[in-house]
Amino acid sequence: MNRAPGLSVRLKLALSYAGFLMLAGALLLTAVWVFLLRDRPISSLVPRLDNVLRVFDPTNFGPSVFGTAAAVVLGFLLAFGLVGGWFLAGRMLAPLTRITDATRMAANGLLSHQIRMEGRNDEFRELADAFDGMLTRLAAHVAEQKRFAANASHELRTPLAITQALLDVADSDPDHERVQLIERLRIVNARAIALTEALLLLSRSDQRSFARERVDLSLLAEEAAETLLPLAEKHGIGLEVSCEAALAIGSPTLLLQLATNLVHNAIVHNLPERGSVWITTQSGPTSVALSVENTGEKLGPELVSTLVEPFQRGTERTRDGHAGVGLGLAIAESIARAHEGTLTLVPRSAGGLRVTVELPRAIGPQGVPRPMPSPGFGSK
Repeated sequence: MNRAPGLSVRLKLALSYAGFLMLAGALLLTAVWVFLLRDRPISSLVPRLDNVLRVFDPTNFGPSVFGTAAAVVLGFLLAFGLVGGWFLAGRMLAPLTRITDATRMAANGLLSHQIRMEGRNDEFRELADAFDGMLTRLAAHVAEQKRFAANASHELRTPLAITQALLDVADSDPDHERVQLIERLRIVNARAIALTEALLLLSRSDQRSFARERVDLSLLAEEAAETLLPLAEKHGIGLEVSCEAALAIGSPTLLLQLATNLVHNAIVHNLPERGSVWITTQSGPTSVALSVENTGEKLGPELVSTLVEPFQRGTERTRDGHAGVGLGLAIAESIARAHEGTLTLVPRSAGGLRVTVELPRAIGPQGVPRPMPSPGFGSK
């Protein structure tokens, strides 16, 4: 924004200090004149200087003499106020200068710089601490976006490179089986499309650009289980659904995607045979929860902590042919965060994983939550 040049804040404060000091001095001198000196001879006020003041006629100690003295005093107050106000304003505004310098450095891309203002708490230090917190979150977000962009580029490059290799082989070998080539190209293309759609969904949930309405998580969990039942039966995975009404506020489409991702993840990351998946929903006084628990290999806390990162598949526990695009839990975590909720991953002691999504509970028609049982998921 283009603005006309103006006075600095420091100069404005100095002038304000000086003006206030002069006003106070003028009021004080006026009060002295009105209440003490107007009707009294000066010799009665300072008797020890009678011999000096006798040269003056007390009846002439009037407005002209007092006005001259008052002008001298006010001039001194003005000079003292300007000088003192200038130094005081500089001292008071020094923290603001540090904040301004940090802002310019952040605008130039240096997000690692911190103000770290010392001293006791006041308005400037609260501003500096808030700015440091903003820089920390912004730096983490930028680093995450760079890492995500690099991973996404790598993931998208893989199907494109495979497609190019298949086309090169077909071009160099006219007798190559075209039906097999077309089928392989179809599979690679489907994977690229799935990855692109997952990236778009992740971007949409991060931007929180969706309409909100009352949603029952139990219905979405049952729908996700019904949709994925054929996949579970194909791999010998047993699904157990135990859901009670759990009303939240959000996007039915995104929350259904969240439930589907969790159930799909529990199915494809399971035991080679006779695995199990447990799906439950419960509601508490202020929140509702969806929990998906599955059997599987034992997982270390270090691995579990990385599973919500984009493109982290946990390959040591992935079924062949069902690795996905590595965005299932990342999308679920993003959707939960966009609904002011949380996603928690806990490894099961017997092997496998338990994922719990907790969302704020929808307020009932009367302005209070509907009475429902308190949450209390049991470990299996």
